Amino acid sequence: MPYTHYIYTPRSTSDIKTFRLRIDTEDPLFRGKKKLKLTGRELSDIPKVIFQLHELEILDLSPERQSCLNFKLLAVPPGICRLTNLTVLILDTNELTELPEEICQLVDLESMALSNNLLDHLPKGFDNLQKLRSLHMANNLFEVFPKELCQLENLEFLDMSDNKLTVLPVSISNMKNLHTLLLFLNNLSKLPDSLCEMTELYCLWIGNNNISRLPQNFGNLKNLDWNERYTSSVLDGNPLTYPPLEICRQGVRAIDRFLRTSNLNGGQKLVDDTTWEKTEEDEAD
Repeated sequence: MPYTHYIYTPRSTSDIKTFRLRIDTEDPLFRGKKKLKLTGRELSDIPKVIFQLHELEILDLSPERQSCLNFKLLAVPPGICRLTNLTVLILDTNELTELPEEICQLVDLESMALSNNLLDHLPKGFDNLQKLRSLHMANNLFEVFPKELCQLENLEFLDMSDNKLTVLPVSISNMKNLHTLLLFLNNLSKLPDSLCEMTELYCLWIGNNNISRLPQNFGNLKNLDWNERYTSSVLDGNPLTYPPLEICRQGVRAIDRFLRTSNLNGGQKLVDDTTWEKTEEDEAD
């Protein structure tokens, strides 16, 4: 007799009570919030009854142990839009290729985790999630920075590391409250000048890209913690020449001094304490 997986999908009123008994309010990360976590086979076939648990505030649909990785979420059911009290939605480490538009109806969401999936775009209407403050999208397949994100003016934390991004939109500066932007391990060749308007940034990681120059007004980002908490993810792995990496490692003040002095000296760059040489742009002229 061939072996078959038995998938339990509760449907009765008693099943609803069973899931209500599983609601956790003692998670130290979300103390006092009503949280439900699904695991194992439940991720392969989401029990539809959970969408009747309208009181839920935290929903975790992410496998977390090696033994659970055989069961992953392939699609988010549209019925998720019925959980209108959700503030946190955890969907990372699955095999999602897209999100349903219905997810954009969860307008009270404050945090969403989408890392370690197969996403390359966001659904239409994602910019409806105006209460989002934290968004994790690392290790996906984004080649284009989703412009919907630029409309999320309350976003404070964004992780798009380990994707395939080649360019950032000018409108990224609309995210004026962003304090953490993680973009390491992408294919960026430059940063837009508008990034220098994001003066609330204190954590910016752009290591392992193809960036050779920083924007001229980069010194405006005076709150960056580069000199205090420099790690390899901040800048290492880029072909930086303007300013050189050794200048950048000294922090934003050193970068600003270099860029200002270079500009005053007719587009030349400092080779050492006394020597200047023309930049590539000057040589091209």
